[in-house]
Amino acid sequence: MNEKYKAQFRNDLPMEVADHCEDTCRQLPLNAPRPLRVCMPVYSFYETDNRVIRYAETLAKRGDEVDVISLRKSGQLPYEVLNGVRVFRIQGRIKNEKGKLDYLLRLVKFFLRSARFVTSRHLKAPYDLIHVHSVPDFEVFAALFPKLAGAKLILDIHDMVPEFYGSKFKATEKSFFFKVLKTIERLSVAFSDHVIISNHLWWETLVKRSTVPEKCTVILNYPDHDIFWKRTKQENGNKTVILYPGTLNWHQGLDVAIRAFDLIKDKVPSAELHIYGEGVCREALADLIGELGLEGRVFIKEPLPIREIASIMANADIGIVPKRNDSFGNEAFSTKILEFMAVGVPVVISSTKIDRFYFDDSVVRFFESGNVEDLANSLETLIKEKAGRDAMAERASALAKEYSWEKKKAVYLDLVNSLVFRNSISRVGQQ
Repeated sequence: MNEKYKAQFRNDLPMEVADHCEDTCRQLPLNAPRPLRVCMPVYSFYETDNRVIRYAETLAKRGDEVDVISLRKSGQLPYEVLNGVRVFRIQGRIKNEKGKLDYLLRLVKFFLRSARFVTSRHLKAPYDLIHVHSVPDFEVFAALFPKLAGAKLILDIHDMVPEFYGSKFKATEKSFFFKVLKTIERLSVAFSDHVIISNHLWWETLVKRSTVPEKCTVILNYPDHDIFWKRTKQENGNKTVILYPGTLNWHQGLDVAIRAFDLIKDKVPSAELHIYGEGVCREALADLIGELGLEGRVFIKEPLPIREIASIMANADIGIVPKRNDSFGNEAFSTKILEFMAVGVPVVISSTKIDRFYFDDSVVRFFESGNVEDLANSLETLIKEKAGRDAMAERASALAKEYSWEKKKAVYLDLVNSLVFRNSISRVGQQ
């Protein structure tokens, strides 16, 4: 890792500040008039979005009132209370968008519905904080009325939108589409009171083109060890289960993983590849499995709520994160890596810029991004060398303990307190 960030990544706050947060920031300030009212709009399925769950449950556990506005899957209730968090599912979604316009129309529809919902709820009982989760960035403007009425606004950038959509729709940085997205990003950041970004490389990019350092804080996708923890494995028979849980988009490189598995299927007849998720590439991946004759060895399964998928991850033999090193994937920090580490499962990952920034060969098995043969060799080696993969998993598990949400959540709570109450300790602009 870059020495510039090493101490910050390991500690996140100076020791004296961290000690103070441990004692005070995980609870409401003593002079707080009441628990906070917080709203979190997110264009995703709440029960599978670990980053949103982590924030929402942390606030709910300390006594704040938390409303989440999210998408709804078929068969789900429009309203439900989950672990103290009120979840309002205001729009259904099937991830089958065919192009930019189709995708945009669904985003705009959610934006309009969430704006109406937030405004209505704020009129009845004002929110203190609106924590908006991007994608898309312009969702922050759904909180226009609460912000004008005094609520504080956090924009949480899970993925850099220009790079994300550039990769999704094959748009270059010089394209009109990409430039429009950068303009929307700047306007959205300017409208917000503070921005959270999900890794240090993107912090540098965002500060360079859209904001100032003092307005932007890095909070990684730290695993919640109440959910992701080592447990006794169930028997898989004689099978060796390779697992991927997540979105089924092109930049995730799952076609590379399937082709790599095809190269080793006869060398390791006990191996199976299990894919949990949904996305625009699901049909193409299913076709590829059929084309290669991998039915019965490679399976695509429905996504599951985060606590269920954590148990399945813990029971896998090898985790895989095969994303491409394109303009988005090369700098997108994958939540799954630290989660696999936390449950004690060795993981094979692409040698991308972001993952080389945070990890080394002692805790993960790297392969050249997009290289089918290299991934096949890495998988075969780990499958056949159980002692080596177990040792790597132990080192990775120790690393994951240092990056647990329990140790890092004070950064978020201090930010919330400082925005709403204006009387907490001084912020450190770049965590």
